[in-house]
Amino acid sequence: MGSRVQAASRCRDSGPAFGEVSPEVIEAVLVRLATENERHLSELPEGAGCFKEAQIVEFVFLLSEKWRLDQAVRYQAVELLERFLIKQVEQISKASGKSTKAREQGGGSSRSSLEDQICNTFVLRLVSCVQLASKLSLHYNRVNSDTALKFLQSLKYSYTKQELLESELAVLKTLHFQVNVSTPLAYVELLLEVLGYNGCLLPTKPLHQMCIQLLDFSYLARDAIYDTLLKIAVENSTPSNLQVAKFLTVKEDFMLLAVGIISTSMFVLNPGYWQQVVEHLNSITGITSQSILEFSYALLKQIIGSTPPRQRYRSCGTKALEHRIGPLQ
Repeated sequence: MGSRVQAASRCRDSGPAFGEVSPEVIEAVLVRLATENERHLSELPEGAGCFKEAQIVEFVFLLSEKWRLDQAVRYQAVELLERFLIKQVEQISKASGKSTKAREQGGGSSRSSLEDQICNTFVLRLVSCVQLASKLSLHYNRVNSDTALKFLQSLKYSYTKQELLESELAVLKTLHFQVNVSTPLAYVELLLEVLGYNGCLLPTKPLHQMCIQLLDFSYLARDAIYDTLLKIAVENSTPSNLQVAKFLTVKEDFMLLAVGIISTSMFVLNPGYWQQVVEHLNSITGITSQSILEFSYALLKQIIGSTPPRQRYRSCGTKALEHRIGPLQ
């Protein structure tokens, strides 16, 4: 009985405990995340973000909720799935040249075969990414093979445990076993820790909960939010293809996403401290206050479905984002 009570208590996520980490550890983790973010942005594949469509994200989120997984798992699963699918697409691109030569020699099309494989195994791979993300989580819940198979069978798939294991291994091998990467939630939680340590008075628990809600929303409404942000940056309702391409680093910037989420959450919960929080975030990350405000503007615009009063964002329709990506014209 006692062991079951302990297990149940571990399953209940009470949220992160802020204010428990030494300043030396906070600083080291902040430097690591900033470095990881910059490296990620410098190595972006051409198709980054293309597999974060709302329907895919919603599928992962609902499945994570069904299995009562930790909040961080859903973001980790989305990121794993996209990285895996991009690698698959890269393999297709490489195979296209080979398939052309094969057809000339009377052989089959390896490109067509890979495309069929991706389509036919998409749901299986998605489930595998959720499984892997749950195993990377520090929390008690894990998705075992029986649970995953039962779900797949409910969708009329007839996979075996062996095929399920092989699918996990396929994801791991494709990503060269580099699966334990930081999610935007890690950036949000660390920045909240830094803000608290710097003496910024915050309603920590409700602010953290609001951040998670807005982070969920930002994943589900990703295209609309960043489309608004791009139009603010270029001051044009019809950005060129070059402008869209150069804006990719902004869309994939986890640090920018994190400061934007915290800023917007604070604006919703306690507007009186909002300006102070934005200034603190600017000093911590180096992201300009104007860029933070622009992100909050774009996010709130999608939440309320209309344009918020522009004067409350200190003229958000400027080109302040250009300092991060260079001139867009």
